[in-house]
Amino acid sequence: MGRNILASSLQHASFSIVFQILCRCITFAINAFIVRSVGREVLGITNVRLLLLESTLLFLSKEAITRSALSSRHNKHCTWAQLINQLWITVPACFILAIPCLYIWLNWLSTVDEHYYVQYRFGCFAIAFACVIELTAEAPIFVSQVFCFVKLKVVMDTSHIFIRSLVFIVIVLLNKNITIYAFGVAQIISAVTIIAGNYAFFHMYIPRLMHYRRELKRVDDKYKLREMYGDYYENMDDFPFMSIKEMCPGVLPNPNSAFNPDLQKLVLSFTKQGVLKQVLTEGEKYVMSVSPVLTFSEQATYDVVNNMGSLAARFIFRPIEDSSYFYFTQTIARDATLLNQKRDAVNEACQVLSYLFRVVTSIALVGFVFGQFYAGTILLLYGGADFVEGGLPEILLRWHCLAIVLLAVNGIAEGYMFATNTSQEIDTYNYYMAFCSVAFLMLSYQLTNWLGPVGFILANCCNMSFRISYSLFYIHKHFNEVNTNPLQGFLPRPVFVTVLCVCGIMCKISEAYFSPHSILYHVLFGALCTCLTLLTWCFENRQLLQTGLAKYRERKVSLTGDTN
Repeated sequence: MGRNILASSLQHASFSIVFQILCRCITFAINAFIVRSVGREVLGITNVRLLLLESTLLFLSKEAITRSALSSRHNKHCTWAQLINQLWITVPACFILAIPCLYIWLNWLSTVDEHYYVQYRFGCFAIAFACVIELTAEAPIFVSQVFCFVKLKVVMDTSHIFIRSLVFIVIVLLNKNITIYAFGVAQIISAVTIIAGNYAFFHMYIPRLMHYRRELKRVDDKYKLREMYGDYYENMDDFPFMSIKEMCPGVLPNPNSAFNPDLQKLVLSFTKQGVLKQVLTEGEKYVMSVSPVLTFSEQATYDVVNNMGSLAARFIFRPIEDSSYFYFTQTIARDATLLNQKRDAVNEACQVLSYLFRVVTSIALVGFVFGQFYAGTILLLYGGADFVEGGLPEILLRWHCLAIVLLAVNGIAEGYMFATNTSQEIDTYNYYMAFCSVAFLMLSYQLTNWLGPVGFILANCCNMSFRISYSLFYIHKHFNEVNTNPLQGFLPRPVFVTVLCVCGIMCKISEAYFSPHSILYHVLFGALCTCLTLLTWCFENRQLLQTGLAKYRERKVSLTGDTN
């Protein structure tokens, strides 16, 4: 591709962070409305049981295929026709998976109160149907990701969450007794939005691209063409599609076999890994659903606190992880040692990985320190006095702040490892993941019986520690052959850590003296300490900020053609 992969990855991360903030703000508002108006039991059914079904179907159906397709873009033996055919396998795969999943969700998992069972049954079928039809848009979504259509992704994701939320709220306001019905209908309509939006974009884009190519041969003033057609038509000589129909399976001309054998092997490896990763990611929800450890009301409390404790992961860490994974897959080849790759690309990847570790670790430490003294205040403002009564939500949120530190490091470390592993290395890691999955489920069940919902968080911390150790060992070994070590910049600088500790002590004093009398003063004091901490970090990491600004300017120059 002609586009700058690093610059596009940075832009994607930035837009994704903004979208995640918008998405979670809307979701938080809806959850607060349900908690205060409808009840925690309904929230437990929708946010734990039904969303677990959606996560299971989508992850197991497409995760392995999408990741392997991204990694195979540099494989000269893999054609676009084979990639499109492979992506469309997600639709029948989801349909086949939906049959046993629906049976399990309706018959095997802990029972739902009879008052909600009919709605719950409809919700399960609605989720399964929405997942199947949503995957029919996987081909254009993949194409937009490969060719760095970042703005398209942001617009589509924002439209998806906005329409889903709007439909849900309108139905619930009309009748609060059909909240679960509203949830299922909103999921189906939002899936239709994803399909229509992505195909409509390429239906309009491809004819304009064809016209742009004809004009490019006739007109010498390329700067004028850029003004007429926009940035999306720059460096698109390798765009392989002449029609929207070619994004359907079997339509794009293909001199080779319908499926690529190497791609199939990689899919198999990622599939085994994906099953284990899904268990680790949603393990506590599976434990809650299979065994009556917690009631739906307690599950809702845990889910609300878990989502609130994972704000940094959803807002910041996940977009950074996704963008860094895309960057490393396009920069470092899987099946070649670093010694046999371009030295400049390897050095840049090493520097980017070191910076990523430092950034996410710093953010996580800020969340950990300030979360200890503002957990109760945030929960009180969110759910009211009844929600925080007993102190359990506050304890859960404080423990989540510790898990965030481990989650931040694990996301980047595993992201690089998954982006550069060979098929054999992925299979080796799958055995380790199997051990982690079994250990995690056993720890979750046992610790929850001993400590209640806190046990889920402690089990997750142990699991994260095991995975981080493996990933860091791999990174050290991988870069050792080129005598570089991105782990040297792993920890934040000492001045930042010192200022953070001092601000933490001051916030503890504020919690004791200001919080009982004025929440506003306590919050303002925390905001002041946060600003001081961030300014210290920016001062200590001037080189990192200058590098990021230089990459941004480089991208602007490449798009506008202005070298001045």
